[in-house]
Amino acid sequence: MELLDRISSHFRDSIAVKQQSAEELPAPIHRAGEAMVQSLLTNRKILCCGNGGSAGDAQHFSAELLNRFEKERPGLPAIALTADSSTITAIANDYNYNEIFSKQVSALGQAGDILLAISTSGNSENVVEAIKAGHERQMTIVAMTGNDGGSIANLLSDQDIEIRVPSDRTARIQEVHLVVIHCLCDFIDTQLFGGDTL
Repeated sequence: MELLDRISSHFRDSIAVKQQSAEELPAPIHRAGEAMVQSLLTNRKILCCGNGGSAGDAQHFSAELLNRFEKERPGLPAIALTADSSTITAIANDYNYNEIFSKQVSALGQAGDILLAISTSGNSENVVEAIKAGHERQMTIVAMTGNDGGSIANLLSDQDIEIRVPSDRTARIQEVHLVVIHCLCDFIDTQLFGGDTL
């Protein structure tokens, strides 16, 4: 395949996955948005975690809430558990890399908080441990996954929400995860501060 065709195929594949996601994901995104809004209305917060590109997504989401998305409004309480390098390296060095998020969730999480747990495979062990810690703290889990949901899908309770991208390619899953993040930000802003027409 020539490189120009290869580039074009990325766009076509991305569009196809987004079209399928547009059919399958609005309902779980709506449920996740409602859970986040309810949490914020009761003065709770959203903790976010993930690895690699998903760490970037966790930080992207928290930045949109803490600062602003598309409209002027007060900052909203969200914390990316991926951003404190001293904490992460201390936990990884003193305990285990699989605990870098769960120890933070145990320390910072409260009943009624949301844990936004992002894993394209659904099998990231440190995200799995964070979900277990979130359940212990009586938090609601919003899991963003892909493929078959991995081990995370089996951990979720009835009150939790999984937003599973219908793809097994990491790049395609991450591209849709970004759209999901923006959908959630728009949902939260619209519910809390009123919406403008798209």
